[in-house]
Amino acid sequence: MIHRIFSSLSTFKGLVFKPGLNVLIAQKESGANEKQTRNRAGKTSLIEVIHFLAGADAGKESLFRSEALAEETFGMEFDVGGGKVIVERSGGEKSKIHVEGGKFLNGKTKLSNSEWLEVLGEHLFGLRSIPEQAGRTPTFRSLFAYFVRRQQSGAFTTPEKQATMQQAGDYQVALLYLFGLDWQIASDWQKVRDREKTLAELKKAASEGAFGSIIGKAAELRTKLTVEEARLKELRAEVDSFRVLPQYEKLEEEANQLTRQLKKLSNANTVDSAAIHDLEIAIQGEAPPSLTALESIYAEAGVSLPGLAIRRYDEVRSFHESVIRNRRDYLSGELDIAKQRLAARDQERLQLDQRRAEILTVLQSHGALEHFARLQGEVGRLEAQVESLRQRFESAEQLEGTKNELEIERNRLTIRLRRDFTEQKGRLSEVILAFEETSKRLYESAGSMTVEETSNGPVFHFPMQGSRSKGIKNMQIFCFDMMLMRLCAKRGVGPGFLVHDSHLFDGVDGRQVISALKVGAETAKELDFQYIVTMNEDDAFKEKITGFDLKDYVLPTVLTDAKEDGGLFGFRF
Repeated sequence: MIHRIFSSLSTFKGLVFKPGLNVLIAQKESGANEKQTRNRAGKTSLIEVIHFLAGADAGKESLFRSEALAEETFGMEFDVGGGKVIVERSGGEKSKIHVEGGKFLNGKTKLSNSEWLEVLGEHLFGLRSIPEQAGRTPTFRSLFAYFVRRQQSGAFTTPEKQATMQQAGDYQVALLYLFGLDWQIASDWQKVRDREKTLAELKKAASEGAFGSIIGKAAELRTKLTVEEARLKELRAEVDSFRVLPQYEKLEEEANQLTRQLKKLSNANTVDSAAIHDLEIAIQGEAPPSLTALESIYAEAGVSLPGLAIRRYDEVRSFHESVIRNRRDYLSGELDIAKQRLAARDQERLQLDQRRAEILTVLQSHGALEHFARLQGEVGRLEAQVESLRQRFESAEQLEGTKNELEIERNRLTIRLRRDFTEQKGRLSEVILAFEETSKRLYESAGSMTVEETSNGPVFHFPMQGSRSKGIKNMQIFCFDMMLMRLCAKRGVGPGFLVHDSHLFDGVDGRQVISALKVGAETAKELDFQYIVTMNEDDAFKEKITGFDLKDYVLPTVLTDAKEDGGLFGFRF
């Protein structure tokens, strides 16, 4: 229970609470005008103080970070872990929590807000025993908000939600945990919803054009991925078997030089081969003129040149034979020299070719460091390409095949939930009967609570006559919260107190308001928990009921909006 709430703010109206029902009244002073409605008296601010000291997030818009309150400390003395604990916190140092008391703290007096939440979760709800797992799990803040509902979060809309924006996965996990049922089923359901949300976003992006061309079709991507993976495997094998030769460039240059020399020798051989061919033909064509022709020339010369002395025929013949012989000797010599050059080049070509073959053999079995680096770079590029294709393929498969898988998973979870409800029939009956018991004490025609197993997890219904009216809906929340207090009392979990803002009673018939307060007082006494209520005076005392005097439970501190210092903080800001 909460023993007291205080502050370093000198004008703050400290509150001291007792066991059972505690009613904080906001008065409307006599002579107050219609604009002085008590809406700024601080009833809802009390709720915010309790949440602030219970580790609520204090963002920039937080009441406690306003210029008027940022440097002030707020505190609460309440029961945690079987003993009294005093906690203090300020908006200026929102991440630092000062704690006194509590043997479980091992003498530690300063905690971070996250550490404080762990302490509260463990000692108020037994959350330390929860196994670590992926997905949504019960948290102190998600559970605590059912026991101190906040109007600004929309907590008075429907019983099963403590905030308008609370997701199905969050309240399903929280309530199944508080009911003592298998909350992990609800956690797995949220995983399905998260996957469905991702799938819907992917489908939407794909349908809008550009993204669809990036992902592609699974069948086409499977083929591309298979081909590229095979290429990558081959290239990796080539890199693994690669042997680096440091002198690779020098040997490569030598091989190129040998190739150029061989080409030069080959060109020279071609020239000499042509020359040999010509010389052989020339040698065959060298012969003296026939004797008949020579005699004919001499006869004509005697007639045409009678006055000249003409050498004897035998001398001329001998001279011609000598010229022919010399010519043949010269051609034969040139032929021999050309053949010798050809033979020498062939020998040199053979040696050069052998050396080039040796070098090429080495180059074929080894590689240059630069080439090895290029191969490694190509492997890296191909790995990135394969990974990109794999991600696209997986995305395409998810788009095309996940819907059926999720439907199967939903059916499997529905079966798990139905089996759990059957196995935990006793606990589920406690939930239903506890709600109906409180409802019976308020209405002749008792409302009821049903928990339906659906393909979207457990769905909570609260059929009650006239449930469309806001007043009846708020009384459903009252019955629900009293049911939670009954279950938690039996299981030995929870904060040991329930706080209701005056907004819970908006639109509720006066007779039902006083009946609810009587039921709350009786239930709190029966189960030994504390029930704190903030109310406007005229709403609280609009009706009376036999055997119950609300004045016995009203706190001595009274709030009002009629005066500047009448509110909880003692001034307006």
